[in-house]
Amino acid sequence: MTRPADNGYELLDSGNERKLERFGPVTLARPSASSVWKPALPPSEWERATAWFDRDGGNSWNFRQPLPDSWNIDVDGLTFKLSITNFGHLGIFPEQRTSWRWVQDAIKSAQSKRSERISVLNLFAYSGGSTLAAAKAGASVCHLDASKGMVTRARENAQINGLEKAPVRWIVEDVTKFLEREHRRNSRYDAIILDPPSFGRGKSGEVYKIERDVLTTIGKCVDLLSDNPLFVLFSCHTPAFTPVVMNNLLSQSMRKFKGRIESGEMLLEGQKGVMPIPSGTFASWCSETC
Repeated sequence: MTRPADNGYELLDSGNERKLERFGPVTLARPSASSVWKPALPPSEWERATAWFDRDGGNSWNFRQPLPDSWNIDVDGLTFKLSITNFGHLGIFPEQRTSWRWVQDAIKSAQSKRSERISVLNLFAYSGGSTLAAAKAGASVCHLDASKGMVTRARENAQINGLEKAPVRWIVEDVTKFLEREHRRNSRYDAIILDPPSFGRGKSGEVYKIERDVLTTIGKCVDLLSDNPLFVLFSCHTPAFTPVVMNNLLSQSMRKFKGRIESGEMLLEGQKGVMPIPSGTFASWCSETC
């Protein structure tokens, strides 16, 4: 995967377990556990941040100037609505922007060779970056997340991208229950995207632990693949899940299908000379025609 250009997000600097990022007109300083090196920019540049987030003594935001309740940015042709949260998140994980481009390219390339619309299942779908990418490329998408608020945000993102009429099913549900129900219905998907959390709770309080549950989740996903699947894209932010671990999980699960597997780190990146920050891992399986 290669990094696409974009004008809405930029990593400006990192170090001392912090990262300095630009989200459109807003510059934020937030924790970054892996950034153990020294910052390249002087403290005066960091002090110019619009706001900064700290976890010492409890989560808290500090502001140099007021932030809007929400604002939009464009990342590689996709528009996202952002707002700060008590956990320091904004409603976007820009380290996945390379994956969004990969999803679009894979679907566009395959769609020209297929008579039926490619169907995509996006699990743990958050604010819908992969859903937007797949829908923009012409696929039908089933978008699922256990958080009603995040599904609402994803629908808002679809609307501001002009995709409000795209063939997307918006589902608020526990992933395991949904996968089992889809299996009983004999539903099939040409491509599956999943980004499971290290720890999460389902719609009715169901507990999800990635070390315990992910192999079962991937297996249930494989059971829903069509006879001619296009790809499976698996990503996560759990430190123990290195690219080798991700590759092994996907290789074992997809062994009955012919295709190629790629794995690596997801990165936050800036301009040339700005040190990238590892921010999770991915593994992708793609068919021989992908």
